[in-house]
Amino acid sequence: MSSFGKWSQQGVPKKGWACIGFEDLGEPSTQCEMCENQDIRYVHQMQHPDYPHILECGCVCAGKMEEDYAAASKRESDSKNLTQRRARWLTRKWKVSQSGNHYLKTDGFHIVVFPKGSRWSGTITRLGTGVSTQARRLYDTQDKAKLGAFDGMIWLKSH
Repeated sequence: MSSFGKWSQQGVPKKGWACIGFEDLGEPSTQCEMCENQDIRYVHQMQHPDYPHILECGCVCAGKMEEDYAAASKRESDSKNLTQRRARWLTRKWKVSQSGNHYLKTDGFHIVVFPKGSRWSGTITRLGTGVSTQARRLYDTQDKAKLGAFDGMIWLKSH
């Protein structure tokens, strides 16, 4: 690997990089910008204080660049788990409230989806604090509102 791409270029740092972002493209659809050889689906956005550009890299190169393959591998594994969990989200056993709204209590949240006019909306309430967050957009279907609630819950867990 080290003979490919930027690994062989002078002036490109080989160590001391930090991952500042991560993205799942859904399928291998770009090439690692460090080795310039590997097609990648999971993009680790790597930054170095002595290099002017952020590089989009695969797991192996990212791990080598930040000298922590376990961290790079964990980012990918967490992303895969989240993708699988989201795919199963609609198959969960949602309860129905007295007013007919579907709801779940999970991960420390109470999630409700409900019709709003001809569309769908939702609310996520943090069980520990009672703080509620209303959906910012309306959805065409109940299932899309449920998936939006999943994405919102994941966002709230990390903020």
